[in-house]
Amino acid sequence: MSAAEQRGQALGSNGGEPSALKAKQAAVIAPGSTIGVLGGGQLGRMMALAGSNLGYRFVTLDPTPESPCGQVAGQIVAGYGDIEAARELAARADVITYEFENVDAGVAALLEEQSYVPQGSRLLYTTQHRLREKRAIEAAGAKVAPYAEIGSEEDLRAAAARLGIPAVLKTATGGYDGKGQWVIRSEGEIGPAYAELSRAGTELVLEQFITFEKELSVIAARSPRGEIRTFPVAENIHVDNILHASIVPARAEERILREAERLAARIAESMEAVGLLAVELFLTGDGELYVNELAPRPHNSGHYTMEACNTSQFEQHVRAICNLPLGDPSLRTPVVMVNVLGEHLDAVTEAVTTDCWLPELGDSNSALTPGASAASNATGFHVVPKVHLYGKNGSAPKRKMGHINLLCGDVRDGLDFIQQTNIWRNQNS
Repeated sequence: MSAAEQRGQALGSNGGEPSALKAKQAAVIAPGSTIGVLGGGQLGRMMALAGSNLGYRFVTLDPTPESPCGQVAGQIVAGYGDIEAARELAARADVITYEFENVDAGVAALLEEQSYVPQGSRLLYTTQHRLREKRAIEAAGAKVAPYAEIGSEEDLRAAAARLGIPAVLKTATGGYDGKGQWVIRSEGEIGPAYAELSRAGTELVLEQFITFEKELSVIAARSPRGEIRTFPVAENIHVDNILHASIVPARAEERILREAERLAARIAESMEAVGLLAVELFLTGDGELYVNELAPRPHNSGHYTMEACNTSQFEQHVRAICNLPLGDPSLRTPVVMVNVLGEHLDAVTEAVTTDCWLPELGDSNSALTPGASAASNATGFHVVPKVHLYGKNGSAPKRKMGHINLLCGDVRDGLDFIQQTNIWRNQNS
């Protein structure tokens, strides 16, 4: 019996009985089945590449022709709110996942009725709204920065007086890479901040500004059978509110790293997540961990897993949503992941085609041992750059075009490599 037939048998005639739900959750989606991906970006692309190694087929729904995922999978070209396209995706797939959280929760709910969406719409509903998300994190027993719901400029002034300035005003929905937020650094900014962010027409939330030493993240995976695995903690560096680099192992005390993984697993269990859940945290100078945000999908800070772990985050996500046994997430080698933005793409492309990462070395690269980088010969540290470019149509400054995993003996070597290439000028590591 095919996975689609098993799903239909589990759903029965009405698809809504508790017994049917249990049957769906117990089902294993075997290799050879088709995975539908809502969203055709780079996360879907890397998911399809990893899942195809296990024998799965993929189809994506995305409005952009020849999307990154569509280049390596079948594609339905339509908007995310297109009900007929969603129905087509349901008909073609044995299981459906999403690769970014700004999917219309209503469409996800419709797909739940007509297909198998193990992540469900409830997790989307929670993580798409900062206030709901904070309450769910607190319910799991983790800390968030003190916050207040804001419905008017008067609310904002009262909350700022209570929480203190600086504080961060955010829209409750939407926003990523620093969009939809304003760091209020003086009372004079309260009025302009409210005027600007209230234009979004959604609720606002004010968060106490947390002075942190490091930004950390943990990718947790949970399957319908309840198995949970966490990947090693990443230390993240942001530039202009965009992730610049992830460092693994994170440079923090072992007890902090264990606690971060424990919190991620607890939140995934409490929210009954299926698939991946990325948990972003602040580490303060006194060793406290505050959860900043959640993302119910593969995450930029987990890209390091592609070569540096026994199982990548993308293979793990496929395993989780298909209810396979989860893979070993152990770290194989220290690694630094660095993002390739639009302004870096030409230099990275040239380095890939010439194998010359340090232009000042000139022709000295000709003497390199195969597989060794110019940087390792010139400076004495060993770095192996593994390049991933996403095939996006059109490059623009600050747009994520790819990433590079720098496999190294010590993370300091990877950070030195980033600086010495001069590709990422003025971006401190």
